[in-house]
Amino acid sequence: MTAVAIIGSGNIGTDLMIKILRGDGPLTMGAMVGIDPKSDGLARAERMGVPTTADGVDGLLAMPGFADIGIVFDATSANAHRANWAKLRDTGVRVLDLTPAAIGPYCVPVVNLDDHLEAPNLNMVTCGGQATVPIVAAVSEIGIVSYAEIVSSISSKSAGPGTRANIDEFTETTAAALRDVGGAQWARAVMILNPADPPILMRNTVYCLVDGETDHGAIERSIEAMVERVRAYVPGYKLKQRVQFETFTADSPLIIPETGKFVGTRVTAMLEVTGAADYLPAYAGNLDIMTSAAKATAERIATHVNETAGATT
Repeated sequence: MTAVAIIGSGNIGTDLMIKILRGDGPLTMGAMVGIDPKSDGLARAERMGVPTTADGVDGLLAMPGFADIGIVFDATSANAHRANWAKLRDTGVRVLDLTPAAIGPYCVPVVNLDDHLEAPNLNMVTCGGQATVPIVAAVSEIGIVSYAEIVSSISSKSAGPGTRANIDEFTETTAAALRDVGGAQWARAVMILNPADPPILMRNTVYCLVDGETDHGAIERSIEAMVERVRAYVPGYKLKQRVQFETFTADSPLIIPETGKFVGTRVTAMLEVTGAADYLPAYAGNLDIMTSAAKATAERIATHVNETAGATT
């Protein structure tokens, strides 16, 4: 088993802790770290027998069990992660960054985790990135995606102070991951906080412009296969309806301001994410997909480390 620590005792950190405690994978909780001794996350951790500290990353480093920690999840904020990484960088632990800081390479487990199993710091992109990058990657497997745009709509009740403080980083990090991991040549991300009551589920709309002639059936099959791969660790992730296609020909091109004429296919995929409600309500699918992706990533890394160690003994 690989002992892990979670920095950040808010909604994301607490949900992740409960997922790990309830899971039967190779992870075990070694520490829950916060800065508010009265936080619900630290209180729950103590009740569940998890070692805790309210002294932040310095408290983690001073804990007697820190030497046994193999992976640290950082569920704080982009600025806090930069400071935390400066203190953790030389300790030898692996760090999974659930903030938009993007110090390490972007990681979307179903797309590129195997390329970064040795990385000391992995960035889990954003909730919108975890939901939409796999779709863009699936389209990129079939054709050239010259432009990708995603609109991620979440309930405002599921957006805590960390999410609200990182809106700019969210859009920038998501767009960068759509390019670097998803394979789009150019990308844009839009985030909507919806105040509707009762709260809405997380919805994501993915638009891809695919150059030239493409096999619509192959694209749809690629997207459907990718959705099933994501559902392996996020059961509430699904296509809301069939993939849509709109074709633009040389005689009837799509006119893009400041760019010119586009000839090809516009692919539209509409997604919905329902949370597992381990700690957070079901409408907080945006937070659930982050914690689920981070847990899946850590499990794969832990298995890889154990296999590597076994092969060298």
